[in-house]
Amino acid sequence: MALKRWLGAGLPELVVYEATGAYHSAFELAFSGQLPLHKINPLQARRFAQACGLRAKTDKVDAAMLAAMGATLDMEPDPVVSKEHYELKELQIERTALIKDRTRLKNRLKTQILALTRRQTKARLAQIERQLKAIDGEIETRIEQDRPRALDILKSIPGIGSTTAAAILIECPEIGSLGRKQIASLAGLAPMTRQSGQWRGTAFIQGGRKFLRDALYMPALVTSKFNPDMAAKYKAMRRERKPEKVALTAIMRKLIELANTLIKQNRTWTQKPA
Repeated sequence: MALKRWLGAGLPELVVYEATGAYHSAFELAFSGQLPLHKINPLQARRFAQACGLRAKTDKVDAAMLAAMGATLDMEPDPVVSKEHYELKELQIERTALIKDRTRLKNRLKTQILALTRRQTKARLAQIERQLKAIDGEIETRIEQDRPRALDILKSIPGIGSTTAAAILIECPEIGSLGRKQIASLAGLAPMTRQSGQWRGTAFIQGGRKFLRDALYMPALVTSKFNPDMAAKYKAMRRERKPEKVALTAIMRKLIELANTLIKQNRTWTQKPA
């Protein structure tokens, strides 16, 4: 409310702010669609400040630096994020936390010898399973109401089930509206070339949305073995002595590019003719 009063009737051309976890989420939820927002990575902002020769770090200096960054880099407003998407994201974060808790408890159960501690651990595991079932059901219900066609398209791709399809739509609501290179970069799966003069280093991936990349890992493992097109690509890279992780990353990239293309064209996956 204080910010609204300070702004008055006029709207700024762009509001640049850093992603700072719980602090920026409430700001986004309150002003997405009302102000032209652009979220940036705090590391990117700090590197820009250093490039400008700014060493001090105060609220006033940071605000001036963010304004200069938005103007210099000619940034555009981010797409409007709905309240429904924030709620889906919260469900996804809770699901991830429960998965970690389940793994931790299963590992602890392997070393417990007392009947009491084993009984308590099993009770907690049963509770987590019930909570996961409830969250998965809520996520699927919400996505089926919001983007049923996109969900069906993703699930038509071999290796992508309901859980992965939901994770992709939550972590990448822009899917279907981006170009091939854009979607790969957003997922952090576009290789970064390193070259200086005659020297050429090994390319690597960096940045992007980690949760989206994590969601693609297991489907890539499955499709690299059982999807004929993906398996052929994977085997060809391994024959060229590419490391296993490099080949698997390439499959992850092909998967997200395929998903983006199919949603953009509004069609399900079909096997290529032999």
